[in-house]
Amino acid sequence: MTHEPAGRPAAAVAAVIRGAALLVAVGALGVTLWRGVEEPRTALAFGVLIAVGELARWGSGGEREPAPLGAAGALAYALLGESGGRATHHGVLQVVAVVVAAGLVGAVPHVALGRGPAPDALARRVLTVAFAAVCFQPLYNSGRLEDRAGYGSWYAAVVVALLALTALCDAVLAAALAHARRGWPFGPLLRDELRRMPGIGSAVCATGAVMALAVAVAGLWALPVFSCPLLLTQLAVRRYAAVRATYRQTIASLARATEIAGYTPAGHARRVADLSRAMGRELGLSGADLGVLEYAALMHDIGQLSLVDPVPEGATARLPAAEQRRIALLGGAVVRQTGVAADVAVVVERQADPYREQPLTARIVRTANAYDEMAREHGPQGPLAALERLRVATGREYQTEVVEALARVLAGCTGPVAAPRRGLGPLDPC
Repeated sequence: MTHEPAGRPAAAVAAVIRGAALLVAVGALGVTLWRGVEEPRTALAFGVLIAVGELARWGSGGEREPAPLGAAGALAYALLGESGGRATHHGVLQVVAVVVAAGLVGAVPHVALGRGPAPDALARRVLTVAFAAVCFQPLYNSGRLEDRAGYGSWYAAVVVALLALTALCDAVLAAALAHARRGWPFGPLLRDELRRMPGIGSAVCATGAVMALAVAVAGLWALPVFSCPLLLTQLAVRRYAAVRATYRQTIASLARATEIAGYTPAGHARRVADLSRAMGRELGLSGADLGVLEYAALMHDIGQLSLVDPVPEGATARLPAAEQRRIALLGGAVVRQTGVAADVAVVVERQADPYREQPLTARIVRTANAYDEMAREHGPQGPLAALERLRVATGREYQTEVVEALARVLAGCTGPVAAPRRGLGPLDPC
């Protein structure tokens, strides 16, 4: 899938975020080198922890947090007020400098292998850590935190509250950068980020808070002790991600059965799935709903395997309503037997229902499927002709809002899908 550049406002916001992160990082490194490092043993210990966390990261540095141990260590250093009962004085700029320097050191092997962290991930890390440090360090160094909260449960509550604010800041930054990069609506992206917070994000924040509080009492020996649980959590999350990837590949392979058997054209299921997902984003779907939508779109034609004679070009939209209904019900039965979520089977089963009785996900798949079938019929002008036919049929067979979402996706307003867009020409309904 390819995406068009985002609009100017979103691109400007992303440029500001990246520029601010670069300015903060360079300024912090320069000031710290000029003034020298406060409490070098503490800075070195946290720097080593962050570098090890970066070395142990997984993935290719996309939108997800690639180094949970490094992120927890960075947050702990930003929220560190004491070490072994002695007050620290490292300040905001040194926190950022240590995090940036350690992150760069830990990223060297990954960069050498061609899978270094993405610039957006680095910008998020720098600004998130800077936000946490700005919230905590001046408050602690001025003595106001001690005067108002002391060192008991209220102190821990303040640390947890600051971590919650930091997590919210990171979610907003992640959603803004994804909006600029992909052009998808900001609201659903932010909801996705907030829904992910109870996962590995909560483990990162909790470990960061515990590290900061433990080092304040027990000293630097607390770092390796409290790093182990997060390393085990990281291993479990990595295995879970591998299982999900295998599950996704299995569904994609099953969806290709109709293509291999000659019932549908090559690439039809994937094109419908990509287009459906983009339309779902445009209509405000997020999280699990997008997953159900994609899986249902991949498997929406699986019921055709029950036919003795294939439908020409797999174009089920031209069949009588009763035949469409039979194929949809058979497809839903097949999906249920594969162990895929029941929500996916419901979407497949209801493809032939009147659109007013369908859930939104089924309306999206129905429209995307009809568009892909119609676009193949008229040569280079097929996409434009298909969209006009769908618009004519709104109110009877297709929902107006869904068809217009399709038009905006195809016009490149919200990150269009490359394959169905070919030959679209000057269409620009936005």
